[in-house]
Amino acid sequence: QVQLVESGGGLVQAGGSLRLSCAASGSIFSANAMGWYRQAPGKQREMVARITRGGSTNYADSVKGRFTISRDGAKNTVYLQMNSLKPEDTAVYYCNAAYTDDSPRWGQGTQVTVSS
Repeated sequence: QVQLVESGGGLVQAGGSLRLSCAASGSIFSANAMGWYRQAPGKQREMVARITRGGSTNYADSVKGRFTISRDGAKNTVYLQMNSLKPEDTAVYYCNAAYTDDSPRWGQGTQVTVSS
């Protein structure tokens, strides 16, 4: 089973940038899609950005134009570049791998805190 490990979270001021990384123990192309989700305190987990095996991407409306998901197949790593960060982006960010015939995989999460 693929294991996912996120890194790159931290504390940043509003307007700043962070890049999250999700390292997979196996091929990221074995998944139908790789994605980033986030969960703020007291809120449900929500999709932030997603990239399919074929390379199509989609984003939550709240991050369009500010966040970019990308991948490096040679490194089995998915990235989330986050620019123009806002305090409302504060959350634990999780990497996800989605499969047609198997349960999804989740990383342990990485905390992103944006100060105003």
